[in-house]
Amino acid sequence: MNQLKEQYQELERHLLRDETPSCYLNEICDTPVFQKNPFDLLNRLRQTKQSPKYHPEGSVWNHTLLVVDEAAKRKGKSKDTKVFLWAALLHDVGKPAATRMRRGRITSYDHEKIGKELAENFLRTFTQDDRFIQAVTALVRWHMQPLFLVYDLPYADVEAMKRQTDLYEVALLGLCDRMGRLHADREKEEHNMELFLRKCEKD
Repeated sequence: MNQLKEQYQELERHLLRDETPSCYLNEICDTPVFQKNPFDLLNRLRQTKQSPKYHPEGSVWNHTLLVVDEAAKRKGKSKDTKVFLWAALLHDVGKPAATRMRRGRITSYDHEKIGKELAENFLRTFTQDDRFIQAVTALVRWHMQPLFLVYDLPYADVEAMKRQTDLYEVALLGLCDRMGRLHADREKEEHNMELFLRKCEKD
């Protein structure tokens, strides 16, 4: 357990301090500790494919690295850097369990709901800070809401989101999520996050 705790603490240091945390993550992803519970939660992202139409960068791991680096660039805009960066790292941990091939398409429906539980289990291995855990897992749970709301999809639940987390943190993570893919249109995604916040304020 000491080795796992040390790895968690070292990972957190790199998340909070590095300009590109992906460099460190790529260094440790082949180490033995990364194959063990609970870090195997992250390791499984490497084998999980995504739709090439929406994720030309490839696996969920490749996407996560891009999101984490984007979050590191924007962490100064977050109200809680530690929560924000852990949420960026863990936001898609539900995808390995949720990913299916449906009618020739790779889908991951409800991965944000599955991810909330998995992220909580992961964090509770190392900390009993309930406020921190709830803040991280709420962002994981609601990180898809900008997409749902902007495109008028039936999965939006603004009232529940407002009760559980901060809309501006959701928008910031949502922007990093959208930018964490190849050939992302920054201007379009920034506009979409502004639209998301406006729609939330109307409700």
